[in-house]
Amino acid sequence: MIIWGDRRLVVPALAAALSVGAAIVATVGPFATTEATTHIQFDTTALRTDVADPAHERPVAPRYARIADWISAVGAAVAVADLSGAGHAADYCLVDPRDDSITVGNADPGRADYSPLTLRAGDLPMDDTMAPMGCVPVDIDEDGDQDLVAYYWGRSPILFLRTDEADGPATSRSFRAEELVTPAAVWNTTALNVGDLDGDGHLDLIIGNYFPDGARVLDPAATYDTGTVMQDSMSLAQNGGVNRVFLTEPTGVADTMPRLSDQSTALPKNSATSWTLAFGLQDLTDDLLPEVYVANDFGPDNLLVNRSEPGRIAFDQIEGERDMITPKSKVLGHDSFKGMGVAFSYERASSLPTIMVSNITSEFALQESNFLFVPSGEPAEISAGKFVYHDESEARGISRSGWSWDVKAADFDNDGIDEFLQATGFVAGDRNGWPQLQELAMANDSLLQFPEAWMRVDEHVDLSGHEPDRLWVRNGETYSDVGAASGLDAETVSRGIATGDLNADGLMDAVVAKQWVPSSIAINASPVERAGRSLFLEIEGIAGGKRPAIGAEVRIDAAEASVQREQLYPANGHAGVSAPAIHIAVTDDTTTVRIRWRDANGAHSATTDVPNGPVSHILLHADGTVSIS
Repeated sequence: MIIWGDRRLVVPALAAALSVGAAIVATVGPFATTEATTHIQFDTTALRTDVADPAHERPVAPRYARIADWISAVGAAVAVADLSGAGHAADYCLVDPRDDSITVGNADPGRADYSPLTLRAGDLPMDDTMAPMGCVPVDIDEDGDQDLVAYYWGRSPILFLRTDEADGPATSRSFRAEELVTPAAVWNTTALNVGDLDGDGHLDLIIGNYFPDGARVLDPAATYDTGTVMQDSMSLAQNGGVNRVFLTEPTGVADTMPRLSDQSTALPKNSATSWTLAFGLQDLTDDLLPEVYVANDFGPDNLLVNRSEPGRIAFDQIEGERDMITPKSKVLGHDSFKGMGVAFSYERASSLPTIMVSNITSEFALQESNFLFVPSGEPAEISAGKFVYHDESEARGISRSGWSWDVKAADFDNDGIDEFLQATGFVAGDRNGWPQLQELAMANDSLLQFPEAWMRVDEHVDLSGHEPDRLWVRNGETYSDVGAASGLDAETVSRGIATGDLNADGLMDAVVAKQWVPSSIAINASPVERAGRSLFLEIEGIAGGKRPAIGAEVRIDAAEASVQREQLYPANGHAGVSAPAIHIAVTDDTTTVRIRWRDANGAHSATTDVPNGPVSHILLHADGTVSIS
């Protein structure tokens, strides 16, 4: 008999219980999954298989030496866009941690290949204490070609301005490197998103910094006082780097840096210093200004309702409300999981999108839960400050997928219903590290910020390192994972995902960025009954070009069974940027769509017929009319 008041008996009893738990999770192996079949099929090809002397770990600051593989577990990222004048998103920008490179290359297997281009910082400061973490295409000078913003650990982002005609593959003379902020600062950025936050018709930047500003995370010579700490709580951490918001004002001259206005103080403090891994932009109030979902590691996620006006950023933070049957950990703003990625998808005739959020969900591990926030109200209620959503991840069978990262919503079989493609895995080794990590998770929060208190994470430790990427398909009201049956790579450690019709055949493809192994292109070879169309929506830029109409919305108002709706925010999520196009499934040669967008003249709405063919370019004019090019 145990007398609970006697601590001499409690401690051995708890130790025995923990040892049983440790025994349960002591096997490293594939994540358990239900066998499923699917008509969705991918042909996968590895990228950059010829990297010379690939690394498997980064040099880190001395305080992080015992957890070097943990610190080294991020950095694989990818974007797809038209960077060669192909007329569709046929190119990738890949961040590969094996050699800390940023490479622009061909993603379309149906056209002539070209030699990949490695982006270099030129005369800007760059050394081994800095490593790229992501690449985001954005026509920031509005001259009609895609510039690239690269973000890093160890320094502030670099803007690569496209300076040639962009009518062919990029060369070493195609881009000019410019500092995003001057002087350059020591930031450790893990997320960067693009959208017109203030409604002035120009694209702005929101930046998520992970480790504290000034922390020399990758510097083996860094001293104790350089901010090299870990999170100050397992579930309420707010000692991370400061997130930033920059409004842009293009000069009207091609190939020149826009004027930047730092509006970072508009971010609520608890959100600004969280350990942010992903942003999701989406208009939830029907005013064509994007709200901001902030997915945070080691702490609550945030939803920021956009109250901005041209030249001034303003946000109101709203939170979910707990009821009798909802645990606090599933209430937005009070949640205690590890927000790793976010995606939005509209169900039939819904006025608000479903919000999918990746978390750490490995079985017999932390076993948290993904979020599937399903709307139960209207945009006006969001505008009034009420979070009209509830989590249905468990009931719909999508709650657990592994140690999950980026997630993308896309219609891979042209049935008008989105699937969710989700990257998984953390660090791969041959010895299970979960018992030790569980001990750390149960320790006193005040110890967590000290790297010396963490368990050792070296090249032998495995933490969810053998999990397959997930492809969640809708079956009525529930989801099933068909990733393995679809031909996706199994048991690799993935990070960012970029989706788009890479070969212009009417089917959505994907590029998956992987950590410490070759990334892959997944070309869709599915048999489908309906055709797919990629709509490249464009706005006239002030420097004479046409830029992607980020933030625009397309809706097909057909019979209820065929209603489709999507907003154009390609950089939503973690470390993956999709094609700047909206994909629709159609049954007729010509389909009528309704387009809503905002530019410098305000909000507009128009309808147009989309012609036959897998790719259409639709120009959205300042007078509210549209034309097909």
